[in-house]
Amino acid sequence: MTATPHAATSPTGGIRQAVSDGLIITWRNLKRIPRIPELAIFAIVQSIMFVLLFAFVFGGAIPLPDGGSYREFLMPGIFAQTVTFAAATTAVGMTDDLNKGIIDRFRSLPMARSAVLSGRTLSDVVYNGGILVVLMLSGLAVGWRVHTGPVEFVGAVALLLLFTYAMSWIGVWVGLSVPSVEVANQVGFTVLFPLTFLSNIFVPTQTLPWWLRPVAEWNPVSALTAATRQLWGNPNPFAAAGFPAEHPILLTLIWVAVLIAIFAPLGVRRYQSMSR
Repeated sequence: MTATPHAATSPTGGIRQAVSDGLIITWRNLKRIPRIPELAIFAIVQSIMFVLLFAFVFGGAIPLPDGGSYREFLMPGIFAQTVTFAAATTAVGMTDDLNKGIIDRFRSLPMARSAVLSGRTLSDVVYNGGILVVLMLSGLAVGWRVHTGPVEFVGAVALLLLFTYAMSWIGVWVGLSVPSVEVANQVGFTVLFPLTFLSNIFVPTQTLPWWLRPVAEWNPVSALTAATRQLWGNPNPFAAAGFPAEHPILLTLIWVAVLIAIFAPLGVRRYQSMSR
């Protein structure tokens, strides 16, 4: 008795199989970094460029309300900006694999269907974690310091990585919904640049017009930035009292849960509905 083609290519089930297949796809995605080092190099150079420009060019023109160090104020925002752009990285990677037929090949193999998406999001978390290490070393070089203990330091890093994971699911949905890598790149930067600049990354929200302050303070990027500043003991001015100012860590966790709850199902549904 011979097996039908459908039986030969149907994915095996079980959580253990899904985890194993997801880790294999994660490793496959990470192996692209040494093969295409320009991906990491330009991501690191772009982030370091923001550090140097704002720390040395604009830093002297942006005083903080409490007179604190602008460089210590800046660096948590640079970290938050970097992980926010994880969505663009994921979107470009997903679209590239889709256009090259790699995802079609994965879908034909006897592997867990969830592995393609879980492997992509996990690999981008690891990838951005490596970039964060480089940026933290750069921050130490320009004067950034952590004034709290190791628990708070690890807690802030964990928040950054959780936020990376949430943004990666946005990238999954975008990457599976656009026709080309160029469009994925343009969509990502068109949406993410206003999101990061309309926040407390580079300037205190007190400097914004009154009608923009609530938008900036409730911005998920602002919440993440304020949370890391609080955990590291860096300058953390706010325009007014309120939930974002008093509970930035909790607000960040809420945003992470909301983003995953919205975009993970959208990404999975889009992946399942693709007719190939």
